[in-house]
Amino acid sequence: MLSIRCLCRPTHAISQSRRWNFSPLNTTFPTSRCQLQMMASVVDRRKGIKNSKPTRSDTVKALKELSKFRLSSLVLMTSSAGYLAAGGPVEVIPFTSVCMGTLLAACSAGSFNQIIESDRDSKMNRTKNRPIPSKRISVNQGIAWGSLTGLSSLAILTLGTNPITATLGMGNLVLYAVPYTLSKTRTEMNTWIGSVVGAVPPLMGWTAATGTIDSIDPLLLSSLLFLWQFPHFFALSWMYKSDYARGGFKMVPCADPTGQRTAKLITKYSIYLFPLPIVAALCDVTSWMYAVEGSGINALLCYKAFRFGQDKSNNNAKDVFKTSLWYLPVALALFVFHSKRWKENRIDNLEGENNSLRVLEGYRRKLKAMCVHEVLAKDEKANLCPVVVAEDMSEKAKEKAKEKVFTESITKIE
Repeated sequence: MLSIRCLCRPTHAISQSRRWNFSPLNTTFPTSRCQLQMMASVVDRRKGIKNSKPTRSDTVKALKELSKFRLSSLVLMTSSAGYLAAGGPVEVIPFTSVCMGTLLAACSAGSFNQIIESDRDSKMNRTKNRPIPSKRISVNQGIAWGSLTGLSSLAILTLGTNPITATLGMGNLVLYAVPYTLSKTRTEMNTWIGSVVGAVPPLMGWTAATGTIDSIDPLLLSSLLFLWQFPHFFALSWMYKSDYARGGFKMVPCADPTGQRTAKLITKYSIYLFPLPIVAALCDVTSWMYAVEGSGINALLCYKAFRFGQDKSNNNAKDVFKTSLWYLPVALALFVFHSKRWKENRIDNLEGENNSLRVLEGYRRKLKAMCVHEVLAKDEKANLCPVVVAEDMSEKAKEKAKEKVFTESITKIE
């Protein structure tokens, strides 16, 4: 057979890395099967085609993306806040079960959401690289993963908590995966439906701790989650309104070119958050310091919302969105920290050296020692703390009212 000069010959400098140098001169045709495979792999790499099998780490990463793991972790935080707001004792099995069960339910809901929206996700720049549109995971694999996480959540919540918590978890999974997901292409009310979904995890945490929903505490937490989602999501959807429109989603900003409606909704729901810390203090759920601190972070969120109303730019929308990201964990932490469900004298009398409630209360007391209100309240001569002044005025008013009633009753008798 003749030796034919042609287009491809591996040069000495590149042959060690098994790459081919394409040159019109001084090259030969690949004559072996191995060389042909090498040529094919080079062409695939240059075209951006991956012909290697995904590694285990690639699969784990894809499943985390399919589960919307960051969003699911946020749900984990809200459910644990609901449990801790009950005050204790913090039992390991129920607490761990509600955290894991809620996390898995959120992973399952996120997976089914992406399965249903995979065609639309492929049209959006923000979502086209998700596991299913990018072909890293097939639809059947997604269904298997969503079913596995959903059933695992049901088992953990049923065995580790109670029927109320398990029912809330499964109901919320279905609400997110079906009505909310399908409504996103049909009505702007999808945001309100999604806000209901976000308000359920604190209830699950509370019911896991207490077994009932017979208190205003979990309702306040759920109201906080429900209202918070509007400035958070409307700011996000404003930044990506063209992307959502390309995917065919019915978001408020998509039908709001001037941004007037979006700005009004962000401002309105930011203002609605203002009374919650005050109501919590008035109902004796938390100390008055929560009203002071909660009003402070609410004022900052409202300021960001007003700025967006004046200038509806993406930068101002991003400011609202970033503020909402730290607002929620801070608001939940303050609620738990100032909750009156944590009775120090009861905790001191608990038996057992390794009680988890003792550990949590230890951290709480250390933080409490740094609270300005607590420092001023311990000083009998301190009259600067607004909470102490308000409580003193309230007590004096009650005493005067009692004296007045007593005097009037004595006068009537005489």
